[in-house]
Amino acid sequence: MDTENQEWSNESFLGHCPSPRSLHTATCVGDKIVVFGGHEDNSAKNDVYILDTVTHRWTKPKVFGTPPSPRCAHSAVLIDGERILIYGGRDSMAKGDIWFLEVNTAFVRLQSELLNMEVVAWSKGVTGKAPRPVVICGPSGVGKGTLIGKLMKDFPDSFGFSVSHTTRRPREKEQDGVHYHFTKRPTMEKEISERKFLESADVHGNLYGTSWAAVDAVTNSGKTCILDIDVQGAQSVKKSPLDAIFVFIKPPYPEEAELRKRLHGRGTESEEQIQKRLQNAKAELERAKDPTLFDHILINGKLDEAYENLKVCHHVDVFDKYAGDVSRHTAKSVCNLLHARLDLICVTNLAGIARAVLDLSKISGGAPGITRGLNWVVTNSRANGIGNHNMQQPSVSLSQNHKLVPLKPLVAGNLSSTKAANGFTR
Repeated sequence: MDTENQEWSNESFLGHCPSPRSLHTATCVGDKIVVFGGHEDNSAKNDVYILDTVTHRWTKPKVFGTPPSPRCAHSAVLIDGERILIYGGRDSMAKGDIWFLEVNTAFVRLQSELLNMEVVAWSKGVTGKAPRPVVICGPSGVGKGTLIGKLMKDFPDSFGFSVSHTTRRPREKEQDGVHYHFTKRPTMEKEISERKFLESADVHGNLYGTSWAAVDAVTNSGKTCILDIDVQGAQSVKKSPLDAIFVFIKPPYPEEAELRKRLHGRGTESEEQIQKRLQNAKAELERAKDPTLFDHILINGKLDEAYENLKVCHHVDVFDKYAGDVSRHTAKSVCNLLHARLDLICVTNLAGIARAVLDLSKISGGAPGITRGLNWVVTNSRANGIGNHNMQQPSVSLSQNHKLVPLKPLVAGNLSSTKAANGFTR
């Protein structure tokens, strides 16, 4: 679809029309066409427009998440009816990177309903496995900070702490950017409205929250991200695209008396503040009884025992989830895999020769954060299709001169007879 040859601003179309351009993509999503990027006046673009083919109305949607750099001559393919995979393009910043433009995911539908307008959201695609973040909750005084501190001291290369934002004043010896990101309420309220926070809550009269950027920074370093948040925040995270482990830490019985003793022993709050925290603790302990919210509930009666149990939770659940990616398969097993799987995207050169397969079977996360778990399987045309099974990106030249082809099940025993969704046969 080339808007240099089709006048999209004539009287047959309504709404906010895109400017004439070329080398863009136009992807059909139901009755709508989603246009992204392209070339205009010697420069690339990264804007998004949506055409309703029933009403002939153009819309410039509300965009959440960080968009990719401007590009043209890229490729786009609709995935599962919910998101558009954008790959490569001719641009100095777009060296074969992968992006997802979410158009009908749960997050997009929710924001569209709340704002009563057309919404899309960007999520950057990242290859390779990533450990699941761990959400640790518990009432004030239960010892969360002590347990998290021991975990990070003993395993500094495995765990990273997500530094939360708050509008409260720093306590003695607390450092900005280390214990919290201390900020002003108007600033944080603005960023919350822009969906830059994974979760946020008003606790004890102050705003607290976890930004998507803070979680992504830890996970991008290859570490398990630990989130120390309250139950209200955990409920928000549970509804988000973040795939996390949820752990609740509670005091031994009698719970309220134990928390009261610990809070008094801390010596950092007034009696009025302690009473407020105890009241909130009672509500949190009640919410923790929801069997759908937490994966593990630990009692911190004896610190050493609780710490050992916390370590067991991580080793059982966190590190093995993404084992067995496609890069470990032999050529034969990849072919067998294709019989049953429709979540593989073939990257071909302009002559239609397959050069790589992008495996989407283990993706997790999503807008407004990062989409993880993508895997490249590089192909070798001289060896019945797939001959090289490493997680590496295709060449930059291919990312600028290529096609994306969703694979259909095999009709024979090797990739040479694979038929692609657009009718192309290799």
